[in-house]
Amino acid sequence: MHSEAFDLKALIRPVVDFPKPGVIFRDITPLFQSPRGLRYVADQFIERYVEAEFSHIGAMDARGFLIGSIIAHQLNKPLILFRKQGKLPADVLSEGYQTEYGEAFLEVHADSLCEGDSVLIFDDLIATGGTLLAAIIDLPELEGSRRLQAAGVPTFCLTEFSLNEY
Repeated sequence: MHSEAFDLKALIRPVVDFPKPGVIFRDITPLFQSPRGLRYVADQFIERYVEAEFSHIGAMDARGFLIGSIIAHQLNKPLILFRKQGKLPADVLSEGYQTEYGEAFLEVHADSLCEGDSVLIFDDLIATGGTLLAAIIDLPELEGSRRLQAAGVPTFCLTEFSLNEY
């Protein structure tokens, strides 16, 4: 089933000067408050990936957990949570990366993946490309999608915003 056109941007609230002056934060809370909007997002990802070859869904802390868990359930794939540093209770694998705000670390339980597993990763937004592959929003001016694609990592986003777009 192909989903009809939908104004996704109308359900993404711009929050000016958050988390620091000069930044426009893209708040997806209104999207999750809209049953039709959430269904649209889920359907778009499910339609795109239902026949794709991968073994796991990865979800980025924290907003990626929301959409990642829906897609994992619908595609009957195991869900792996990528958490901010210090949030997981067992042995972890840790990786540092650069964000638009500085350096951060993601961790995953060391026993979450095995050699040969392939992961489709979800988050809410691609900014610098430090953490994800599939997202609801792209910020092309920060060139994260371009960097990932240049490294041979395909990306897919449902919409995009310029840095100054309200």
